Amino acid sequence: MGKITASATQLKPDGRYKSILASKFINCLMYDGKKSVAQKVFYDALDIIKEKLADKDPIEVFHSAVENVKPHIEVRSRRVGGAAYQVPMQVNRNRQQSLAIRWLLGAVREKKGRAMHQKLADEFLAAYNREGAAVTKRENVHRMADANKAFAHFAW
Repeated sequence: MGKITASATQLKPDGRYKSILASKFINCLMYDGKKSVAQKVFYDALDIIKEKLADKDPIEVFHSAVENVKPHIEVRSRRVGGAAYQVPMQVNRNRQQSLAIRWLLGAVREKKGRAMHQKLADEFLAAYNREGAAVTKRENVHRMADANKAFAHFAW
């Protein structure tokens, strides 16, 4: 297991949109404890979304982007009698959220050559429209789980 943090209990909503999820995302985006930089990047990305989709609330776009990336089922390795099976399992809510955030950030960080806030805005818009690298990742995970349905009886 990874490091255990108290973030869920201590997390405060972010300053501008009063959203817990935004606050969590900013924390995951942050490098080297530079929170103000992470906040600036995040808010600049939402400002770009505001310009592109004038009729939509940018925080709503962000929320549904994360919602669209969340996986409902994933494969977990399971050893049964000396063989390792990929067993499809339900994903709990916390893990859904952290996987979604991780995949969004991973997709953004793989892209090179533009400012972080621009890449982030693009990925949010793509995920909002159910496309882009993070959503592709989710589709692949769902496809894997589907392909390994035969081993579902090992899930207990």
